[in-house]
Amino acid sequence: MYGRVYNKFIWATMGLMVLSAVCGAFTDLAFNASGYFWQIVNSAFTAGNMLYLKVVMEKVKNYTSNGERLDEFSMVFYNNLLSLPLIFLVMAFQGELKTLPEQPDLYNPAFLFVASLTGFVGFGISFSVLWFLSTTTPTTFSLVGSLNKIPVSLIGLLLFETGISLPNLASVLVGLASGVMFVIAKQREAAKK
Repeated sequence: MYGRVYNKFIWATMGLMVLSAVCGAFTDLAFNASGYFWQIVNSAFTAGNMLYLKVVMEKVKNYTSNGERLDEFSMVFYNNLLSLPLIFLVMAFQGELKTLPEQPDLYNPAFLFVASLTGFVGFGISFSVLWFLSTTTPTTFSLVGSLNKIPVSLIGLLLFETGISLPNLASVLVGLASGVMFVIAKQREAAKK
């Protein structure tokens, strides 16, 4: 996509990541088809959003006064600004706009502090995501995003005392193998340039 061709190691990495997810699904204690459906929908929309953002980040150059792309701060600002109409539409559809001024938490300083802190953390996450996406490809972004789930899985296995079984361990090990293979593939790709 976008005129890029990926070598066999990148494709093998993606295959290993899918295999890791399948291994993890076999150990799911509470399989729920609806939950998996919505997770797949979420993943598809997230991938589509990243691919679209990469295109927009390049096309916006034509509309800036200096002919360069927007900086990350501006991209976060406009990305969040453009989400507001959708949020207000959902709130109106759910009937929440009418009751919003009556919410007692809007007058609670502790709630306002935590809500503001959440906004700053969200801004930081959006900023780092857009910065990383501007410096790399959507494929690399997706793979790194998936690979960061491996330590979380390990911590979950230990913290929640799930019980380490062969399928659980296989899922994590296959995920780790895909991470190692991805690093090797990127190093080989860089060495060829």
